[in-house]
Amino acid sequence: QVQLAESGGGLVQAGGSLRLSCAASGTIFRLNAMGWYRQAPGKQRELVARITSGGDINYADSVEGRFTISGDNAKNTVYLQMNSLKPEDTAVYYCNFYVVIYSRDYWGQGTQVTVSS
Repeated sequence: QVQLAESGGGLVQAGGSLRLSCAASGTIFRLNAMGWYRQAPGKQRELVARITSGGDINYADSVEGRFTISGDNAKNTVYLQMNSLKPEDTAVYYCNFYVVIYSRDYWGQGTQVTVSS
């Protein structure tokens, strides 16, 4: 039905930047929301940032002011610009799309982000 392809993870020093991308393919007539989650070793998956089709955005407190989420509905793509990265941002990052016609969430395969001190 829907496939998500993530890119942009990697290793960066503290204070550096990375940009994640996630593109959805398949039969998608309308998205309700796109977002990014992350999961660090031994921790639960947590919301990083989310954007709705109406343009409403929310961020986790820990990334507010450092990360920026944006979406391109025409391309079914969501981006996460991450600046001023900290070692505690190290995690596997997953993109998430909620597709209205299927009434369900879809997840990317995850991309590793490692921030060295």
